[in-house]
Amino acid sequence: AGQRVLSTFWGGWLDGPWPQGTLALGAPGPGMLAEYVLLQEDWAVAAPLHLTDAQASTLPCAGLTAWMALVEHGHLHAGQTVVLQGTGGVALFGVQLAAAHGARTIILSGDAGKLERARALGATHGLLRSQHPEWQHEVRALTEGRGADHVLELVGGENIGRSLQALRQGGRLSVIGLLGDAQLQTSIFPLLLGRHTIQGIGVGHRRALEDLVRAVDHLRLVPVVEQEYGFAQLPEALAHLERGPFGKVVVRADR
Repeated sequence: AGQRVLSTFWGGWLDGPWPQGTLALGAPGPGMLAEYVLLQEDWAVAAPLHLTDAQASTLPCAGLTAWMALVEHGHLHAGQTVVLQGTGGVALFGVQLAAAHGARTIILSGDAGKLERARALGATHGLLRSQHPEWQHEVRALTEGRGADHVLELVGGENIGRSLQALRQGGRLSVIGLLGDAQLQTSIFPLLLGRHTIQGIGVGHRRALEDLVRAVDHLRLVPVVEQEYGFAQLPEALAHLERGPFGKVVVRADR
């Protein structure tokens, strides 16, 4: 009693393959934007002790998504190169996790100021999309022609073709989200010739969340929360989210 806990994203997905019929909290089951939430015991994970409630709340979705892509499935290790698209919650968790593993990161953004902030957080390189619309060539140049080991695809549409071209032979493309077109459009030849792995990432299970919490505790990682809003400020929080925050926007259930 009295412990601070996190909710799993998928109710009932404890480990292993996703159980058919499992529902995500908030899609379509009851969500977490509430003053009080009733959870089954095995849906709760103890929160890291050094984080505030707002910081800890970012782990079950954005944090776990980056962890599943890079660590659980990607087996990230020192010396590898990770390409991250944008400066939202998943991308910035990716920067922090990659740096903790001794990997280097190349982050893409349309905002020069956000790239500077990402570099301050630990990103190795930042590419401004307006200067590098065909950014895959710059990734190749920064890796001496080899290509990246991991690309986190957060844009969708035709961008997936650039992501595949940015990968090394046998590289891994984690498809996480989209900003526009939900149809992935690309030639099949970069995939065939590059022998790449493409994996969809739909957050993750409880055991991986427990692993992430242990890592965050051990490494003393602090998630990036750009701004907190009170419960009555939900419209302002959603407007901020629409503008594209640096990291996460959190709504507090003030009581």
